[in-house]
Amino acid sequence: MKKLILFLASIVVAITFASEASALPVFARQTGMECAVCHFQHFPMLTAFGRAFKSSAFTMMGAQAKVEGDRLSIPATLNMAVLTTFGYEKTNAAPAAAPLKGPGNGVAFTPGHNGELSLFFGGRVNDHAGFLTELGMIGPVDQSSAKLPILFEVASDTHAGIVPFATNGQGSSYGFETLNTGASAIHQMSGVGGFNGAHSNALSAQQYIGTGAAATGFAFVVNSSSGFINLTKFNQIGTGDFGASSGGLNSTYLRVAGTFDVSGWDSGVGIQSWSGSSVNPAGTAAVLGVPGSQLGISPYTYTPPTADVPATYGIISTKATAIDGQMQGELAGKPVGFYASYAKAPGVSAADLAADPTAANAFNSGTLDRSSFNVSAEVGVLPGIATLGAAIRRAKSGVDEGILAGGPATGANATDNAIMLTATYKLSQNMMATLSYTANSGSYWTQANIDATGSKTTTINVFTLF
Repeated sequence: MKKLILFLASIVVAITFASEASALPVFARQTGMECAVCHFQHFPMLTAFGRAFKSSAFTMMGAQAKVEGDRLSIPATLNMAVLTTFGYEKTNAAPAAAPLKGPGNGVAFTPGHNGELSLFFGGRVNDHAGFLTELGMIGPVDQSSAKLPILFEVASDTHAGIVPFATNGQGSSYGFETLNTGASAIHQMSGVGGFNGAHSNALSAQQYIGTGAAATGFAFVVNSSSGFINLTKFNQIGTGDFGASSGGLNSTYLRVAGTFDVSGWDSGVGIQSWSGSSVNPAGTAAVLGVPGSQLGISPYTYTPPTADVPATYGIISTKATAIDGQMQGELAGKPVGFYASYAKAPGVSAADLAADPTAANAFNSGTLDRSSFNVSAEVGVLPGIATLGAAIRRAKSGVDEGILAGGPATGANATDNAIMLTATYKLSQNMMATLSYTANSGSYWTQANIDATGSKTTTINVFTLF
């Protein structure tokens, strides 16, 4: 148990502080617009204008000078940005053995040492293409991502094209997404994931089933102000994973979303589907009947024998569905956002897994279906400066309660519920302090699981973007 706790502590920030690639001075510099134009209440939440900017492949320019010529139109400056985080986190997990400390003891983090230190480069490539790359390290964990949206205006208010991408932790939806429901690991009410993803899992059903993972592929996108369609072919591998060929993109991600106005409320609804099978490193760390995301270990996490020679690869299925929606507007003169999501990933029985190891589901290593229904809301108590938010999750872990107790299977799906409270305060538009608290409950939370990962998580985090 102690070894597991120390291992989890070593990867805590990889899950806790997922980078917010949407909220970047890269684009503020390019457009000459303040952050609040694109972001609802605070980063990383998008407004309708922010969706439009993203939907046109980051090509919009402002006061910044351009270098132009025959078939050439690029910014005069290659824009970059820096993202850092620092703060403190405490859970009720069992304390780590002295002299080491883990989340159960309470841990502090600073930029580049358990906190995030990331460099971003990006912006306009030409009239119809843009680029965004993140070079990020959190301790020893590579959190790099990159995408090249190439979207042509095929009709008034309509763009279509392709987005090649790779990410080590933002999922197959990273290619293109604009709703704030957690359909993408970037866009959700709080940018603080929490130890073992505690806060993200309370906010978003998609993140609860573990869709925010490594992915490499091509997104085929059609979008307008009324919504978008994203059909992505991908592998469940990330940047720098040179051992797996990108030629066999046998997993499919389909996203259909509509956006519309309801009496002044910026609203949207959507569906998501993951199917097919993906490259998967052999020697999975997941244990049948124990959800990898609850252990802080994804079923596709591995350590290659050397830095440049990958391990042997196998195949794993990628099966899940989700539905989500949002409404953003004003009540009594205060900005308010409401968000809801439901997601489900089918389980795989021990017999089926024994008969076919490739039947293992990347989004659920349990024997029963893993599902979650999440609702959240946030109000700007000091508009443009401070917010208060809350979230509720009602979930089935996919773990058989009998197996969880160390006995035979009973067919009962262990419950995994949560409440979350959060507050944000902007020290400036590009510097924000957050306080987040999540408490989990339900039959999943045996004393062993509480000791291993903690059922209660409190996080103080300060984001700085410049």
